[in-house]
Amino acid sequence: MRLAIDIGNTNSVFAVIEKGEIVEQFRMRTDAGRTADEYFVWFSTLCSACNITLDVEKVILTSTVPAAVFNIRVLSHRYFGGEPLVVGSDNCQLDVPVRLDAGTGVGPDRLVNAIAGFNKYGPDLIVVDFGTATTFDIVGSDGGYEGGVIATGVNLSLKALSDAAAALPHVDVVRPEKIIGTSTKGAMQSGIYWGYISLVEGMCTRIENEYGKKMKVILTGGLSSLFAKGMTTFDALDGDLTIRGLNLILERNGQK
Repeated sequence: MRLAIDIGNTNSVFAVIEKGEIVEQFRMRTDAGRTADEYFVWFSTLCSACNITLDVEKVILTSTVPAAVFNIRVLSHRYFGGEPLVVGSDNCQLDVPVRLDAGTGVGPDRLVNAIAGFNKYGPDLIVVDFGTATTFDIVGSDGGYEGGVIATGVNLSLKALSDAAAALPHVDVVRPEKIIGTSTKGAMQSGIYWGYISLVEGMCTRIENEYGKKMKVILTGGLSSLFAKGMTTFDALDGDLTIRGLNLILERNGQK
């Protein structure tokens, strides 16, 4: 059994992988202060509830929250008997060209998505990740990471709107039936839902025009399935992209 962990700014995903297949995924709110013991009690309880035998041989981790990495390392050592492979560390080989300005870094999760996207969908990709931020990552003809775009995430935009305007309520992210809202709630929901679709579709068109050739658009991230319902200009919806990328990186590092 392999354990692939994707720690994002808002949520963390723990995925159980057997023989290259994702058996189950568990999601929790990210908390950098959570201890290794807390992780283990939560994870082992869910595995037991799903009749999964807890026999973890390899652990791989990608994290956008550096402070959370320490306790995952402790978790891996204490309960699974070994050092986790951490994406972005010196001993983790990605074998992907990164074409960014000198001295510029990129989130490890974005590189994982680029690797997984190229492996499954081929070259010339725009990977759109609906996470805490809405990111657009460009994968070139040779699988290289060409750069990307970072926009404010959907839930962050909603929170900023309701926090800054006292008269505006908090609303859920849903697909409104109409674009023109006939209530404050409907207008806000339309602005978020259809506004973000316009953002994504418009940005992908501009990226493709600048890139100079036809590109495939791959949607991923927690809200991708909701926004895919209103979009017509994407090629694939892949909620497992990051986890499959982590599994692929384990194999590339000789951990079969």
